[in-house]
Amino acid sequence: MANRIPEDPLAKNVRAAHHKTEKLTAHRGMATWGEKLVPLGRFHEATARAGRALGSAEREREAQDFIARRPDQTPVEGPYSRVAVFSGIYSNHFALEALLEASHGDGVQAVYCLGDFGGFGPSPDKVRPLLEQGGVLAIQGNYEESLATGYEDCNCGYTDPRDNHFAEISYRYTASNTSADFKRWMGSLPQRRRVQIGNREFLLVHGSPRRINEFLFASTSPDPFFEVLLDQAGTDGLLFSHTGLHWHRRLPSGRDVANVGVIGRPANDGRTVVWYSLIEATGNEISISYKPLEYDHLGLIAEMRVEGLPEEFIETIATGWWTTCLEILPARERASSRY
Repeated sequence: MANRIPEDPLAKNVRAAHHKTEKLTAHRGMATWGEKLVPLGRFHEATARAGRALGSAEREREAQDFIARRPDQTPVEGPYSRVAVFSGIYSNHFALEALLEASHGDGVQAVYCLGDFGGFGPSPDKVRPLLEQGGVLAIQGNYEESLATGYEDCNCGYTDPRDNHFAEISYRYTASNTSADFKRWMGSLPQRRRVQIGNREFLLVHGSPRRINEFLFASTSPDPFFEVLLDQAGTDGLLFSHTGLHWHRRLPSGRDVANVGVIGRPANDGRTVVWYSLIEATGNEISISYKPLEYDHLGLIAEMRVEGLPEEFIETIATGWWTTCLEILPARERASSRY
C-alpha cells in the first residue's frame, strides 16, 4: 500500500475557511416565513400587500404607542452590589451544587435562576432541594410553565423536526420523573423579577419580555430592537436566557442586555465547563462577567447512562459540542458549531 501524502496545512485551512463561509452565507437572499425559508423579494412583496399606508401624524402616534412603557407591577428586589445569575439547570444537579459553592466564593448577595430546571439531564427531583438550600431566587422558564400546567410538550419554540424529536424525549423523561409537588412549586414561581443592582434596575426573564420561549441570539438581535424592548419594559437592563449561549452587549443608550448562560450543558464551544454570570456594581458603573464552572461531568454522564438518556445528550456533556437543538441556531452561531 502506498504511503498517504499528508495534506498541505494551508490547503486544509483554506478549505475550512471556505466551509465556514458557506455556512454563514447559506441564508443570504432568503427570509424566514413561518417555518419556511422564502426568497427575500417574495417576502417583501407579501409584506407590502399586507401593510397599510399611514400619514405622518398617524405614523408618529403609532410609533409612540409602540415604544410606550407597558404596565408592570413586578416589585423591585434589592438593592444589591453583586449577584450571580444563571439559567438552564437541565437537571444537572452536579453543576448546580458546584455553582452554589462557587457563588459563596464570589461573595454574592443573591443568586438568581432564570428557569429551565429540567431537560437533557437525569433525576430532576434532585434539583429542588439544592435550590431551596442555596436560597436561589428563581423564575419560571418554559419547562416550569409546561410542567406546572400539564402541557404535552416543553413549549421550547423549536420548528425543526429533529430539534422537536429530541425536545420531546427530554420533556417526556423530565415530566415522568418530576414529582407532583415539585411541579406545583414550579407553578408558584413568578415569570419575571426586577432587581436593583447598584443604581440600575434589571428585568429578569427567561426568553424575552414578550414571550417566555423567544430566542434572542446575539447575531439576530440588533441594538434598536433591544432599545425598544427596554423602553417598553421600563428598565435599565435586561437579563435573559433560553438560547443556552451567553453574551453581553452595552447598548448606545448605556443600558445592558445579557444572556446569562446555562449550567446544564456546555455552551457549544468544545469545552466541558458551563457558564454563569456575575453582575457587580462599583460606584455608578455596572460590570457583567462570565465565570466558567467546572463540575463532575463524568458523574453526570454515568447517571445519564443509568437513566437511559440518549447518547446524543451524553456526547454534548463529554465533548462540549451540541449534537441536538442545532437547527434553531442562526447562521453565525451555527458556523461556530462543530456540527
